[in-house]
Amino acid sequence: MINSSTAGFHAASWSDAVADLTRRGEAFVLATVLGSAGSTPRAAGTKMVVSATDIYATVGGGHLELKIIEAARAALLTGQSEQALVQFPLGASLGQCCGGSVSVLLETLVPDGIMVDLYGAGHVAQALVPLLAQLPVRVRWIDSRAALFPAPMPANVQALVDEDPVEQVRHAPANSVSLVMTHNHALDYRLCSAILKQGTGLMLGVIGSATKAERFRLRLAHQGFSAEQMARLQCPIGLAQVSGKLPMEVAVSVAGQLIELYQSRHSPTPMRQGVQWRQLKDTLIQSPVIVSADAEETSPR
Repeated sequence: MINSSTAGFHAASWSDAVADLTRRGEAFVLATVLGSAGSTPRAAGTKMVVSATDIYATVGGGHLELKIIEAARAALLTGQSEQALVQFPLGASLGQCCGGSVSVLLETLVPDGIMVDLYGAGHVAQALVPLLAQLPVRVRWIDSRAALFPAPMPANVQALVDEDPVEQVRHAPANSVSLVMTHNHALDYRLCSAILKQGTGLMLGVIGSATKAERFRLRLAHQGFSAEQMARLQCPIGLAQVSGKLPMEVAVSVAGQLIELYQSRHSPTPMRQGVQWRQLKDTLIQSPVIVSADAEETSPR
């Protein structure tokens, strides 16, 4: 749920937020009020930054800000750097009819590289994370055992402690890579099943042997997964030409595979307002936004 509490809202300036999120390699949307017709809570040039989990600064609060946050979060799900000029129509509030509209520029900035969900904090993961810390990737490192996470944590790695790591699958970013290397085969299978069912990731890599892979595929087929779904499962993981079973050897092999993946996907394109954004505008802005002159005092937070 968006903005169910004050959690995630920060008073930091939009410029500080942009600098910090860029340093951490985290995608975000910079929302800028360009102009308006009618009574609005903030002047042209007001900016706000929205990431997948946080909001920095404000464009005035109220329903208009809520609609902008919803549009920004939807833009982040595309996983692409784009620009969109969106018109938000104004509606009645407190018995007054403002009329008019607000023009907002939404600039989605997605860093190069890929998002990685790493399940398990065992020997291979411990060897892999320092390598990922030096690459243009962002990592969610998930395990039920808090004591296994090192301190300090690399800037591009977020440690998540969850008694049931499978619960984190539904929070996986779109177009991310899932690497499953937990201490428990049963947990590995549950994770595989949940990740394949969600079906939004780029790749699912599971540590293990060819025998383990075959057993998993038989169970998944029995569970009703199609051949196309199971084709996303890569087990063993890593580059085929990099052999070895030592934790660092496996880690280097997996890191090499990730480098190969994000380099193959990297194709710079100019930011644009395309069909996706026209569809987004149609779906998000079907009803008037309720805004009044004093909306800056009314925040959806």
